[in-house]
Amino acid sequence: MENLVTASFWKDKRVFLTGHTGFKGSWLALWLQTLGARVHGYSLPPPTDPNLFSVARVAEGLTDARGDLRDAARLNQALHDAKPQIVLHLAAQALVEEGYRDPVGTYASNLTGTLNLLEAIRSCASVQAVVVVTSDKCYQNREWSSSYRERDPLGGYDPYSSSKAAVEILTASYRDSFLRERGVAIATARAGNVIGGGDWAPRRLVPDALRGFAAETEVVLRHPNAIRPWQHVLEPLAGYLLLAERLVREGNAFASAWNFGPDERDTLTVGKVVERLARQWGAGAKCSTAPTTGPHEAQLLKLDSGKARSRLGWQPRWTVETALQASVDWHRAWLQEADMRAFTLAQINDYSTTDTP
Repeated sequence: MENLVTASFWKDKRVFLTGHTGFKGSWLALWLQTLGARVHGYSLPPPTDPNLFSVARVAEGLTDARGDLRDAARLNQALHDAKPQIVLHLAAQALVEEGYRDPVGTYASNLTGTLNLLEAIRSCASVQAVVVVTSDKCYQNREWSSSYRERDPLGGYDPYSSSKAAVEILTASYRDSFLRERGVAIATARAGNVIGGGDWAPRRLVPDALRGFAAETEVVLRHPNAIRPWQHVLEPLAGYLLLAERLVREGNAFASAWNFGPDERDTLTVGKVVERLARQWGAGAKCSTAPTTGPHEAQLLKLDSGKARSRLGWQPRWTVETALQASVDWHRAWLQEADMRAFTLAQINDYSTTDTP
């Protein structure tokens, strides 16, 4: 079996991880702990109850600082106290619908919060590499059947998507204006729709479906024909780790934007994903469709990850079938009151020792 990430590189690395109490951040914090990294987390409290951060006891293996990205002074102090070599920026308001409900808060969290972090990094001498996580929704979506590449135009119909496009522009500006000359290599990462155990976010497809299946209530699909790039949460996280390592080792040669999306075969409609999830769940899984209501959402979105494949050696390891099964297994284990820290670490090990296709 081939290990995906270089454990010797990460051992004792000081890592400042924003958003460590969120879904993706908790998975990444646990993975970094297994690699021996010294993780300093900075985030608001977990956004849901229950949440992966608490259920998997993520705080046991890191320095847990609570704060808002919009609080520039507090963020600056936390960063300088941590003296990190690597910054992984995951903290964000990450829901499209919340962006419509609170656009000002969304721009403040995503754009101003990132600005505050980049300003703090400018004066932190220990930082060598930064990965800023944005979104596949940062592209100007033309409902193309072809996949978006890193050179395609940025855009964003809704506040969340446009806030992420703005973060891409902001990060590029700070790279060119300030950070490159200081020897800080900074890159952005754009991932598809992530799934996996421990996600309890409201009005997200897989969490809503698993809640419904467990309660034996009907799951109603709002956009059954919408096409998204589905992938297990560990897929892009592996990309972030590989990218950060290259930024430290090779600097600005890798300081650019990177897509981390699934294989073409795993870019499926919402309806197909729920059909497969229901089949894997078994008895009690029921779903139906309803007329589309609510604000605009893109119906077709695919990513081209050729750059990450060719230059980073990254590629997806789990099919969407495997990712959905892992999500079902995790949720069932939680319902059965298993040790979810041990279970989550076991899934990380299974993923990291899986051969690439």
